[in-house]
Amino acid sequence: MLLSLCTCFLWLSTSDLWTVQAQDPDTDVSTRSPQRDLAPNNVDFAFTLYRHLVASAPGENVFISPLSISMALAMLSLGARGYTRAQLLQGLGFNLTKTSEAEIHQGFQHLHHFHKESDATLEMAMGNALFLDRSMEPLESFSADSKHYYGLEVLATDFEDWAGASRQINEYIENKTHGKIVNLLSKLDSSATLVLVNYIFFKGMWAHPFDPESTREENFYVNESTVVTVPMMFQSSPTKYLKDRVLPCQLVQLEYTGNGTVFFILPDEGKMDTVIAALSRDTIQRWSESLTISQVDLHIPKVSISGDYDLRAILRDMGIADRVNGTDFSGITREAQLKASKVVHKAMLQLSESGLEAAAPFGLTPKAAYKRLAVHINRPFIVMIFDHFTWSSLFLGKVMNPT
Repeated sequence: MLLSLCTCFLWLSTSDLWTVQAQDPDTDVSTRSPQRDLAPNNVDFAFTLYRHLVASAPGENVFISPLSISMALAMLSLGARGYTRAQLLQGLGFNLTKTSEAEIHQGFQHLHHFHKESDATLEMAMGNALFLDRSMEPLESFSADSKHYYGLEVLATDFEDWAGASRQINEYIENKTHGKIVNLLSKLDSSATLVLVNYIFFKGMWAHPFDPESTREENFYVNESTVVTVPMMFQSSPTKYLKDRVLPCQLVQLEYTGNGTVFFILPDEGKMDTVIAALSRDTIQRWSESLTISQVDLHIPKVSISGDYDLRAILRDMGIADRVNGTDFSGITREAQLKASKVVHKAMLQLSESGLEAAAPFGLTPKAAYKRLAVHINRPFIVMIFDHFTWSSLFLGKVMNPT
């Protein structure tokens, strides 16, 4: 499979599913590590934001990168002062009496470094960019700290030339993502003086690939009145599967080479909202403990879907607008006001057949040992993609219409 993910959050969990060790034997696999210490608080914010986006866009596709959004907002806190700074971090789910700001930023630094130095089977471009009006000078402390912890690049921009500023931002992101993210901004708010962009491009390979010759055009049932035709990938192999007896859904778990894992969750017809409402650390842990291996005839759409979001508007709608629209962001530049800025998040997902040829699912025994099942992902579904070493969520999505 080819997974391309370009975007902006952190989903981490203490489930046994995430205790699998990294493939690199030289990596410190202690379960006590800075990046994993971020897990308990951030996961709740991740699902809260995900549910908010789903509720605000009924019937539409939703795609976010929990890793990137949390990272972008934590980085932004470096430029906040006083009440604004504390409220932003608390809004991300941190209890500052238990976790210091230094520990938060060190944890994200480890995550950022780990994913930039990911194993050779993955292709990833990950970074942060702050475009600041050329009339403003970033404070040295913010530039140094944001570069140290998050790899932020600060670039001077002429926001009086709106067309030129958009072109500069789009060309920068397109270059950094090797042409995968294009036309990030179609236009800029005429009052913008600061644009923060957090981006990820991720290309993964299935540990057990789909055969391109088995891909066929099939129906996808968007709703009772809408049917679309999509290329449907197919494979038959021993696969981790669960028919949930608690929630109205079934799911499969597939693996990438390296540390990547993906859940495809297929709610029963009309039960998407019920399943999404129940998503939590406890639900994910129960699923991971309940999955069993079956011989699955699996059909998954070959899709390319993107989504983009204004994070400021989202957080305002969630009732925590003061945490990003407050008056004290003097830690970035003395002149900057976040109300005259944009915080941009874009996600793009491609699913295709690619993988390592002749690779077999790790630890699975011959097909004859398993009961045969058929799973058709041919109606709205949920997809979750995560790194099972850092416990970070690379992607959360709801696919209503794959076309």
